[in-house]
Amino acid sequence: MNPSVDEIVAKIGGNVLLSANPGLMLRSWRERLGIKQSSLAKNMSVSPSVLSDYESGRRASPGIVFVRRYIESLVKLDQEKGKLLEKLIFTADRKEILAMGEFKTPVKASAILEAISGKALTDVEGINANLYGYTVLDSINTIYTLSGLDFYRIFGATTERVLIFTKVGMGRSPLVAIRVSQLKPRMVVLHGPKVVDPLAIQLAQRDRIVLGLSTLNDEESFGNILSKF
Repeated sequence: MNPSVDEIVAKIGGNVLLSANPGLMLRSWRERLGIKQSSLAKNMSVSPSVLSDYESGRRASPGIVFVRRYIESLVKLDQEKGKLLEKLIFTADRKEILAMGEFKTPVKASAILEAISGKALTDVEGINANLYGYTVLDSINTIYTLSGLDFYRIFGATTERVLIFTKVGMGRSPLVAIRVSQLKPRMVVLHGPKVVDPLAIQLAQRDRIVLGLSTLNDEESFGNILSKF
């Protein structure tokens, strides 16, 4: 069944309104879809300068009414171009994605680490941040087969989530991939390495990402544990 416009608007709207920088998140969605600022402004019947001010933070954070108008226009333009949003948000099963979901209620990053037998490798304030979803990935398949827009699918409806990479060697490749991506998760957990590459830790710290290491016995347990939140 194809998702309704309201379902898409609700998923993106939640991502935007829960973000620390709603204007920047709006711009991120527009750019992911390849929609020009001028085209969106015309569809919304506002000037491009107004959109630019909101997206750059020069104006106060946009209210709920403006956010909804913005997203509804994005969805309309996207449907005219080929419905990329449906592919990004309502992704089909892929071998790279072992488990994926959104939490029923916000979950602290620290609580997730505790549940998956993990420990934090970076000392950042984000350890107490609320997360709203999870994606468990086969790191080898992810790094070698996902690129461009396909890579964005792993973020689901929100970037305020934990990405768990299994079958990890030393952790450098996942963090390098995230480093060059426009979107950044709130937390990354590595599963597999006994020693984590110092560069991976440095990259996480630079992007203010909570980096964790899990010692769960098997990768199948992640989905079962996280789906209970």
